[in-house]
Amino acid sequence: MTDPRIETLGGCYTSVLHDVMRAMGLRNFTLPPRITPLQPDTTLCGPAFTIEGRMAEDADPHETLLAWTGLLSRCPAGHIWTAQPNTHTVAQMGELSAETLHAKGVLGCVLDGALRDSPFILKLGLPCWRTHHTPKDIVGQWLPTATEVEIHMGDVMILPGDWLHGDRDGMVRIPEARLDEVIDKAVEAMQTENKVRTAIVGGMDPQEAYLKWGKF
Repeated sequence: MTDPRIETLGGCYTSVLHDVMRAMGLRNFTLPPRITPLQPDTTLCGPAFTIEGRMAEDADPHETLLAWTGLLSRCPAGHIWTAQPNTHTVAQMGELSAETLHAKGVLGCVLDGALRDSPFILKLGLPCWRTHHTPKDIVGQWLPTATEVEIHMGDVMILPGDWLHGDRDGMVRIPEARLDEVIDKAVEAMQTENKVRTAIVGGMDPQEAYLKWGKF
């Protein structure tokens, strides 16, 4: 069953979530700008299934593929595949893996690393965030070390179950414990912004509008 908060959060935009969390006193929640969307017009949001791994250039090809398919099996529907591979050498998502996750109901993927088979993934429609592209794969070169653990992307700590929200402007991490509060405040902030916008378009001075609603 899909968490109904995904639809509500998906109706928000990243900049208002950033402003809300900043006002709440939260810090270090904006993912590094090197991580960008393959599909800039798509919003991706939901809880993170976290993965960490490392290069293992002497690994047996069978060992790497067995470990990789194990990851695909463990990633639950309604979550975002969220990987810190600790390398930019090999791709962390490709055609068959993306199709497998999409069929399972996984929401998308966020990689602090590379992607490959991008034309296929674009046709498939699985939302993906990545740093760059490479045709190199993980076979005989990379192994996962842990799932559902704390990972870091830049100065952002992502815990299992924390939520991510990304659009063309960037991506933010929302602590699971504060999710409902953040959603409520973001919806309220967007409603206030609409009032300010309507007033300014109608001729109100922007400073007057700011002083009236405390928002701009």
